[in-house]
Amino acid sequence: MSTAAGGLVIDWTQMTTYNTIMALATGAALLSLAALGRTVARKEPFHAEGWALNLGVLGFILTLTGAHMTLTWPFAKYFPFDNIIFGEPSLAFGVILLAAAFYAWKRAAALRDPATVGRELAAAAQPLSIFVTGLGLSMIAIACAGIAFQLFAAPPEEPISGRFAQYPWLEAIFISGLYATVGLTALLYPFFVRQASAGESGGAVQKVTGVLLVLDGLAFLLFGALNYYTHIGLIINTMPKP
Repeated sequence: MSTAAGGLVIDWTQMTTYNTIMALATGAALLSLAALGRTVARKEPFHAEGWALNLGVLGFILTLTGAHMTLTWPFAKYFPFDNIIFGEPSLAFGVILLAAAFYAWKRAAALRDPATVGRELAAAAQPLSIFVTGLGLSMIAIACAGIAFQLFAAPPEEPISGRFAQYPWLEAIFISGLYATVGLTALLYPFFVRQASAGESGGAVQKVTGVLLVLDGLAFLLFGALNYYTHIGLIINTMPKP
């Protein structure tokens, strides 16, 4: 990365980036989990194969990209912390989604009754509570690092986001806030599945979890879609000139 007379110049051979598709898939997955919870809570027909395909597609994208970003050190020469901030959470979330897809596909015949499917899904998901809680704490730690070190700020050359480059704390608060609320959702996970496996529905924990999933899912989905424009613009504006 260097600064020329015309502005910032980045050697893009040393800065691989595709957190666009990662953010998009993460948002879609969070919204899917919220929709899944609503379907089960309302005792609507549960089509296990369709949910397995949905979660499998999203899980594959996040596992593949997350594994590559996690295992390639440093993934982006200028931002080696991307391995930790984006790669590892995506890998973990992707593997969980793939496991859920596999379970739904294998147990499709046993997950036909809307009256019992919620308890069965929650009972199967309950053993993951320890790992999900750890991921929640990790998300909060990343959020704290984002604030403390003012990460996530876009350079001035990036369209839209770059207009706030002189206020690095602004984007740091936004992205860190997303990580923190996802972390909070993960910390609620053990209580959620415990209540659901006992057949309880409509409790405060379940409502708060659902709201957080929808808000975070929309934020990640829209932010990821926006980044397709802003990242393309950043590349165009910072490519070495021939």
